[in-house]
Amino acid sequence: MARPFRIAGREWTSFDSVVVELARDGAIGRGEALGIFYFGETPASLSAQIGQVADAVVAGVDRERLQRLLPPGGARNALDCALWDLEAKISGRSVWELAGVTPRPLDTVYTISIEATPEMMAEHAASAAAHRLLKVKLDAHQPLERIREICRARPDASIVVDANQAWTFDQLRSLAPAFADLGIQMIEQPLPRGADAALEGYRSPVPLGADESCLHRGELAAAAKRYQMINIKLDKTGGLTHALELVRAARELGLGLMVGSMAGSSLAMAPAFVIGCLVDLVDIDGPLLMKRDRLPGLTYTGGRVDPPGPELWG
Repeated sequence: MARPFRIAGREWTSFDSVVVELARDGAIGRGEALGIFYFGETPASLSAQIGQVADAVVAGVDRERLQRLLPPGGARNALDCALWDLEAKISGRSVWELAGVTPRPLDTVYTISIEATPEMMAEHAASAAAHRLLKVKLDAHQPLERIREICRARPDASIVVDANQAWTFDQLRSLAPAFADLGIQMIEQPLPRGADAALEGYRSPVPLGADESCLHRGELAAAAKRYQMINIKLDKTGGLTHALELVRAARELGLGLMVGSMAGSSLAMAPAFVIGCLVDLVDIDGPLLMKRDRLPGLTYTGGRVDPPGPELWG
């Protein structure tokens, strides 16, 4: 990472990922995954899961069958995205044609992670003047003070916040009106996964987004009773195939959508870019937070990012 990345209760200085490469007919398809850290997924566990289905993959498993062979998670994500890439390269049709999605440049948020003081976070936000969309990580310590300082430093920015399960319901009810007054666009995952039933019937003055509380389509119905927006991450859905299904299902329920990531290089962001063309809020700034990206990578100009070229993925 270019600087330590902190969320509620966790800090990273680097991220480990798993990359799958599938070769067939002279073409190579690739997919990258980091896994779901709060479920204990690691490169070793992802590699073990991938190894369990390696024979089926070599024998020619398609994306539909893969959904039945592996559960949602990082292992299926890496394989699924590699299969999309391989199909695009062998068929000569782009992933956009295969998915029925029209590519366009996207505006991604830039993430401000937790730092020691509100002033330090405000300085970080001020240094990201080229980014008009900010996502601010918060915990239970001085959340309002931190947001106020950032809003003072960046009155031009549109801001969403992510509490990463760190608040209580009482804290949320106390903070939400003040956040609304500051113009905050969305509060992501304020309460812990499995302890957010109190949100049913609660009318927040700021829209609430589900991240850890909605991993895949099987959790959508419950999340829809508590949240107004769903954060789709391919490491959670187990790849682009199921993510596209989740988009359709969530839209049928009238929910807002964002696409996020567990960090990673441009190879991890590229499949998420497809979902980004279908949602309301995009969070694929992983390469902007790292010292080095995989090359060739996505092209970022401030907060604007162009569709991936076929030399990267798809």
